[in-house]
Amino acid sequence: MSFNWRAHIVPMCQHVCVEARHVVVLIGAATAVPTILFGAPTLSAQAANCPDAEVIFARGTTEAPGLGPTGEAFVNSLRSRVTGKTVGVYAVDYPATMDFPTAVDGISDARAHVLATASNCPRTKMVIGGFSQGAAIAGFVTASVVPDGVHATDVPTPLPPDISDHVAAVALFGKPSTRFMKAISEPPIAIGPLYAAKTIDLCVDNDLVCASDGRSFSAHNQYEEAGMVDKGASFVANQLQSSWAADAIANPPAAGPAPGPVPAPAAPATLTPLPAAPGPSQHLPAPVAAPGPAPAATPSPLPPAPRPAPVDPLT
Repeated sequence: MSFNWRAHIVPMCQHVCVEARHVVVLIGAATAVPTILFGAPTLSAQAANCPDAEVIFARGTTEAPGLGPTGEAFVNSLRSRVTGKTVGVYAVDYPATMDFPTAVDGISDARAHVLATASNCPRTKMVIGGFSQGAAIAGFVTASVVPDGVHATDVPTPLPPDISDHVAAVALFGKPSTRFMKAISEPPIAIGPLYAAKTIDLCVDNDLVCASDGRSFSAHNQYEEAGMVDKGASFVANQLQSSWAADAIANPPAAGPAPGPVPAPAAPATLTPLPAAPGPSQHLPAPVAAPGPAPAATPSPLPPAPRPAPVDPLT
């Protein structure tokens, strides 16, 4: 998107500037730093190195590289509410300078990272967020159509509809109001219908940037003190828990191999009955006759005595 803000505003301080009859606040722009994953390394195929959730956050104008104070407080608060889950962080690659037309670079970078994460880590739940102009960038990332008055070639095409299934929540802190956007002749920020129900849009009372009748610039820097950061983190944590629970129902753990057929029980063995225990008259030993006197030995018959030889009478 070609944010021709310099044609409308004259910088007066870091965020506040004056146009002929308008007092407007320069909304923050998203930052430019590489991926910062707390608890998760660079994303690749869905595996142990893909976090359970990832916060894609855009900081405000001129804030130091990283998430910015509001973004850091938001991530810390969120982590305390989803203990046991890994939460990665990506700071949108964006110069975050006063050269406001480069805001479109932040939209392009955030969009590209969302697409890459959905492809490489399909079970990671994304949270898109931002503060001030960073909230504007986050909001435009969710848009379903190119805003009115913007040439289609000046901005990235809207995200494919199915990508919304990978985004659990959108958290916007100090998003520029329609009044503010009109003051700089830019289209209002419209959250896409696929993201509306999962978006929390937080604005501190009397914030000059986001409140339709806001008059206080100091209120724009009070999101943590006003409890808005914790409120946003609580909303996002609930969205994440619901999304994880829905995934668990839709994708239950794979069942183990089906058990084989159960063999029929073997027929009981036929037992041969043992003979009954003997009665008092059974199995008694047969009486044994007492040994008598040994029979007398029968003498062998003696051979007959030899007969005498006859005597010769003539001798």
